[in-house]
Amino acid sequence: MRVRYVALEEAAPAEAVVVIDVLRAFTVAPWLFHRGAARVLTVADREHATRLRDATFPDALLAGEQDGRPVEGFDLGNSPSEVACHELAGRTVIHRTSAGTQGLARTAGSGQVFAASFVTAAATAAALRSADLAEVTFVITGASLGRDGDEDMAAAELIAARARGQAPDPAPYLARVAASDAGHLFTPEGPDWAPAEDMAMACEVDRFDRALRATPMPDLDAIEIRPA
Repeated sequence: MRVRYVALEEAAPAEAVVVIDVLRAFTVAPWLFHRGAARVLTVADREHATRLRDATFPDALLAGEQDGRPVEGFDLGNSPSEVACHELAGRTVIHRTSAGTQGLARTAGSGQVFAASFVTAAATAAALRSADLAEVTFVITGASLGRDGDEDMAAAELIAARARGQAPDPAPYLARVAASDAGHLFTPEGPDWAPAEDMAMACEVDRFDRALRATPMPDLDAIEIRPA
């Protein structure tokens, strides 16, 4: 299996793509399902999220961020520690973020797309192995907006190693999360929208046992993610 790593701005459709967002979109997404969400739709801009809810899913919850901060008028931010406190049984959630959902939008039309982070690392690696792929492209969404994205590169490298049948110690990969540009924000002294609890939850490697597969929904101009 050949592996490519590309920054968000270079993302495009390919044979198989894994879009990585550790802090925090694809740490949040499996928590949405864990808290009972029936459906998660991702979109590229917040205005479309609102229109999609108003026109098609009037009972949906809006979740996400703009430049890390919660979006005014949205029901939830992009925080796993916040989502973990909410009961979402049966709800549709429309999710918009500055990095992760942008990566899904840019790679729509690929043969296969997965949304991943450390919390779904083993499950994503297993899905890649079972697909018997010639090449996988990892989209390092954190490598955007002037950030180094090393938290996402670390997760991608761990998943790639496991997909090739290796069993590296996760600890050195996890250590890079706090040391990354984005990771520096998630401390007790950081902004209120970047709680240290989110950092801890993002580093719960293999917390969930199902990969997240992304499927375009052209009639909605959205991407649906669901446990594989």
